[in-house]
Amino acid sequence: MTTARPILLLWGAILTSPVAAQVQLGTGAQVIPIVSTTTAVPGGTALTEGRFTQAVVRLQATALHGRLRLDMLGDFEGWTMPHGQLTTGAYGEGFVDRRHPHTFVHEFVVSAPDLLGSLDGPVAITLAAGKGFVPYGTDDPMSRPPLLYPVNHHIAQVLERAVAVAAVRAGPVTVEGAVFNGDEPERPAQWPNWRRFGDSWATRVTFTPLAGLEWQVSRGHVHSPEHRAGAGLDAEQWSTSLRWESELRYAFIEWARRADGGAFLFHTLLAEGAWQMGRHRPYARLERTERPEEQRIDDGFRSLRPHLDNNILGISRWSIGTLGYSLTVKRGRVTFQPTVEGSVARVARVVGLFDPATFYKRSTLYTMSIGVRIDWAGDMAGHRMGRYASPAPHHH
Repeated sequence: MTTARPILLLWGAILTSPVAAQVQLGTGAQVIPIVSTTTAVPGGTALTEGRFTQAVVRLQATALHGRLRLDMLGDFEGWTMPHGQLTTGAYGEGFVDRRHPHTFVHEFVVSAPDLLGSLDGPVAITLAAGKGFVPYGTDDPMSRPPLLYPVNHHIAQVLERAVAVAAVRAGPVTVEGAVFNGDEPERPAQWPNWRRFGDSWATRVTFTPLAGLEWQVSRGHVHSPEHRAGAGLDAEQWSTSLRWESELRYAFIEWARRADGGAFLFHTLLAEGAWQMGRHRPYARLERTERPEEQRIDDGFRSLRPHLDNNILGISRWSIGTLGYSLTVKRGRVTFQPTVEGSVARVARVVGLFDPATFYKRSTLYTMSIGVRIDWAGDMAGHRMGRYASPAPHHH
């Protein structure tokens, strides 16, 4: 926790100063007990596993009438799912066909949302720093309707970095820029490599003409994300998305691409939507994403680390359709959302030695999941990680 010491000292000074009476705290917690059955298993078999996923605790503290804010999210998946979660097509941080556990400190960011002194004014300037999400791409899938993460998590978002952000909002337009360390975590307890801070950068422009309607375009340069010492390939990334959300409906579409060292190119196109009808919420997602096929070790669900370009055996394309349904039940401060979700995936070889039809013994894969999203004292869907800038006035 030594890397968080300056932030803790800052908030300790605030909490013991005369402004402590102005500090407002918001808390929340979430966990999803889930059982999944999938045929996306090496060797052509099927596998069923139960996990406690997205086990998180959230704290938000604001002071000085909202002009100083702390966003913190503790993630305990390193304990509840140390061997990952069965997720069709997922990859990253040494896991393949399993979603990796996130780091224990998923987000710890201090921000000054408006240095000009008027949160509702036409122009606002924000500075933020800590460990968290880079202003690139779209929201963490944790805050979106489906239970399982999409394949494109490591193309569409850049997370768990030591990051410094500057943002300017003028009316409905917000421009963000950031510098950060390129290295991804290798295990849940690992902190960013501070010697690499500033070797990567990202920018994002967001246009919000109406409340609930948002269009963003992002550009990122990530130096050696999968080799902690910095000897790996650089990733050049682009992203754009359109999001619309009202009290009852949600629709979202994104496109992104990532070029690793000019040698490997990956694209993703994803669309998802949900419709709230009283306590009932059906949802759907369509995704078409290309992923690297890396040399595998152990039981076939892990890949070599540190990752280098000669570990990549090819590129595969995952086309996945997902349907789900959740029911909302509230008991005091706790919300339960029993959810059932199924998906069908088609996987094909794009280039290289890796042949999915041979590896999985089939090219059509099925996954079924049943889980309960349990949310205490808050709605995780309302927390948009990486959005540290002051929002447009009609978003308050």
